[in-house]
Amino acid sequence: MDKKILALIIVIILLVVVGGVFAFINSNRNNNRTENTVNGGASEDNQSNSQVTGKVLVLYFSQSGNTEKVANFIHDEVGGDLIKLEVAKAYPSDYNELVNYAQEEQRNNSRPELKTKISNIDEYDTIFLGYPNWWADMPMPLYTFLDEYDLSGKTIAPFITHGGSGLSGTPNKIKQEEPNATVTEGLAVSGSQAESSKSSVQTWLSKNRLILRRQ
Repeated sequence: MDKKILALIIVIILLVVVGGVFAFINSNRNNNRTENTVNGGASEDNQSNSQVTGKVLVLYFSQSGNTEKVANFIHDEVGGDLIKLEVAKAYPSDYNELVNYAQEEQRNNSRPELKTKISNIDEYDTIFLGYPNWWADMPMPLYTFLDEYDLSGKTIAPFITHGGSGLSGTPNKIKQEEPNATVTEGLAVSGSQAESSKSSVQTWLSKNRLILRRQ
């Protein structure tokens, strides 16, 4: 056989083999793209942000309504159950009376009785716990809640509204009350900005990898 013809045949065979390899690679890439599309187009980065897939509770104590606004923003983002923590004996509606009453509770380290009862607390894996900053501490009903319920093994994500004092170390107090729970970095929202705090909530959830997959 002529050497030129033989060389041409070899080149053709090589081109066919190389073309087949590229076709196989492209086919695998297309299959992977299709699989991602079927799964909702979620990338690995997006999936790694979704750290909590269990049942969620957004629980909050709110007297003025500021903490309630933040709680609703959180609930809009993460879903789950939304519960307001209420006491059996309502706090005074007059501000000065409220201050005197609540400060007396703090001085006495009181545990006010709760009207709110949560019979299925064991079902929740993540609890977003909200409260106002009352004189650099949590309101005493929060201590009642933490005394009455064992939150071992759960993730607690604290959020607080305040008039300038921020978190005031309250997440550490939650850790002391619930040493076997995981307590995330807290969110502090100024009371005057509660109504416009949606973006702050979203940033906090993302930073703490608390972007939950809805059930």
